[in-house]
Amino acid sequence: MRRNTFLAVFSMTLVLFASSSVNLRAQTKPATEKENAPLRVALAGLVHGHAFGFFGQFQKRMDLQVVGIAEADRQLAAQFTKKYGLAPGLLYSDLEEMLKATRPQAVLAYTNTYDHRRVVEICARYGVPVMMEKPLAVSLEDARAIEKAARAGKIQVLVNYETTWYRSNQAATTWCTITPLEKFERLSCMTGMAARKKSESGRSFSPGSPIPN
Repeated sequence: MRRNTFLAVFSMTLVLFASSSVNLRAQTKPATEKENAPLRVALAGLVHGHAFGFFGQFQKRMDLQVVGIAEADRQLAAQFTKKYGLAPGLLYSDLEEMLKATRPQAVLAYTNTYDHRRVVEICARYGVPVMMEKPLAVSLEDARAIEKAARAGKIQVLVNYETTWYRSNQAATTWCTITPLEKFERLSCMTGMAARKKSESGRSFSPGSPIPN
C-alpha cells in the first residue's frame, strides 16, 4: 500500500515537475491531444538500484513514456533490455546524444551521485528538468554548480526522497501541525528500508533489489 501511494505521488510530481517548464500561454488554451499524451521521460544511467524499481512499476502505467535511456555500460544496458523487454532503439551510450534525439520532457537520473552534476549541467543546456535519487551532490562545490546550471537553464531539479511519502511521516507531519511545538520534548522517526540480507556469495542486498552475483 505504501509503495502504491508513493508511485501515485511520484507520477503526479513528475507531471507537475515537467509542466513547470512549459510556456504559461498553454494554460489559457483548451487541452489538446498532445497535452493529454503521456509524459515523455528519459533515463540518465541505470546503476542506481531504484532503476529496477522504476521499470518494475513503469510498465503498468499509461501516463509515462520512456523515450530514451543513456547508459555507457553495455552489459548493464543489456541486462535491463532482457529483463524488461526494452526496445534496443531506446538505448544510447551518451546522454547528450540521447537528449538531441529524443527531446524528453524530464530526465530521471539513476547514475551514481558523483555524476549528478554532469547530468544536470548537460540537461540544463537543453532546458530539460531533472529528478535524481538522494543525495543531491557529493560536495558543496557540486551542489553550487548544480544550482548555477539549473538557474542558467531555467530548469527545476528535484531530489527524490521516497520517505517523504511514507504514511507514517505524513501522519507525523499532520500531528506536528496540530500540536503546539512547546509540548514536544522529543520526536523519533524510525522508518526506512527493510533489513538487508545476504546472498549465497555473502554479499548484502536489500529485499526487492536484484541479488548480486
